[in-house]
Amino acid sequence: MPKLPARFVLETAVFICGALVMVYEIIGSRIVSPFIGTSTYVWTSLIGVILAALSLGYWLGGRMADRKPDVKILASAIFLAGGAVSVTILVKDVVLSMIASAGAGLELKSVAAAALLFAPASALLGFVTPYAVKLRTLSLEDSGKTVGRLYALSTVGSIAGTFAAGFVLIPFVGSTRTLYLIAAMLFGVSLLLAPFAFTRASFTALTIFVFGVAGSEIGSYYMRTVSGQVDIDTQYSRVQIYEAINERTGRRFRAVATDPFFAQSSMYLDDGSPVFEYVEFYDLIRHFKPGHDHSLMIGGAGYTVPREYLKNYPEAKIDVVEIDPQMTEIARKYFGLRDDSRLNIFHEDGRIFLNRAGSAKYDAVMVDAFGSLFSIPYQLTTVEAMREIHRVLDDRGLVIVNVGSAISGPASRFLQAEFATYRDVFKDVMLFKVRPERADGELQNVVLVACKDDCSGKLNSDDPAITSLLTRRYTSDFLSAEPPLTDDLAPVEYYNSVALQTSRVDR
Repeated sequence: MPKLPARFVLETAVFICGALVMVYEIIGSRIVSPFIGTSTYVWTSLIGVILAALSLGYWLGGRMADRKPDVKILASAIFLAGGAVSVTILVKDVVLSMIASAGAGLELKSVAAAALLFAPASALLGFVTPYAVKLRTLSLEDSGKTVGRLYALSTVGSIAGTFAAGFVLIPFVGSTRTLYLIAAMLFGVSLLLAPFAFTRASFTALTIFVFGVAGSEIGSYYMRTVSGQVDIDTQYSRVQIYEAINERTGRRFRAVATDPFFAQSSMYLDDGSPVFEYVEFYDLIRHFKPGHDHSLMIGGAGYTVPREYLKNYPEAKIDVVEIDPQMTEIARKYFGLRDDSRLNIFHEDGRIFLNRAGSAKYDAVMVDAFGSLFSIPYQLTTVEAMREIHRVLDDRGLVIVNVGSAISGPASRFLQAEFATYRDVFKDVMLFKVRPERADGELQNVVLVACKDDCSGKLNSDDPAITSLLTRRYTSDFLSAEPPLTDDLAPVEYYNSVALQTSRVDR
């Protein structure tokens, strides 16, 4: 009969390992997001690969338990799991940079990232429960009770880990430092089960852990103090703020990004003006809807558009819907957002806000919301969402949408579908090319304007700034071969994955 650990120690180890598996999985999405985004593909790969690794661990743990049931082996497996997490800490940026620069599709990149960084530790954590069952099984008569109790403990631990990751660790500890905590806790659980054995493997694991933590902290300090980069985990995303020089203007700017493919907002540091040219197109409101006094903005990020709106239209007010409260605080700290009696901020999903907003309330709706893959969140792209936007606009209202897409070729499929969707609901839909010099087949910012009334007859202006915008209307034949998007079927991420494989982003 193998020597057993003290009462409840084995059960505690099973519970903690079950919790850490789920924390590790959820944190994984934040680790990879700066390199390959947080799309459905990333989550699918993480869940699938980790489940596969756990299955392998269950099988190995069961076989090893039958051959040699010894608590020291279980402790060693948990210690090695801590070492595997330490390897993730040490090499994650290098591995993810290599994967991100590869020419493969996002689906393959996501699977590769999950397999290389998160599968080894997950397999070792899968080893724990079946091995613990063998250690605790005293006879065939109580085997069912033992199996049920330990797997229940592991599952309850996973539930606790899920809530801890989402509600506490991500917003208050951060993704990288949570990895430190996972590795340290695994080392601690191993020592709880059996005394520390000074072997080459244990020494290597601890060395990797120390170097991983030190390297990560030094790198973060360097980026923060030398490059002006700030890395923040919010409840909704991993946010990076950085500074750089604009190649076209030579001016220094600050940007905020939640996605590896583009920045959500950017402003020049000398005067606070927006860097991205598409922001100017929201001024078409005053042309198509003169005398407007109340607009809705879906998507705040750095709040560059709302700030410009308040500056340009001193008699108007604006409601801004930003899902992430911490993003608003970031805008206050880094992007010059100030309280204004004409600015109302709502922290909720844009679609939920639209569903409950009053009818005919707004002169204009501006959409500048992006998730991963340079894409608008799917719930804001469908016919059902368009009907809600149509409803909240007054009789001559309009919607202006910033879309990331090509205009022709395989990278234009999302724009084709979105154009068809708006055309199903609005009377008049037009496209404007933000940078006319770019080829139609390249991924770029395209501004879509949809009006409840006729807008295409209002393409002349005495205002030189408006005239400059109107001249960038896309007048060539636009092929809209994709069907409209619906709540039931909106393959937004697929369209944008195809676009990213065949083009590149250039704001």
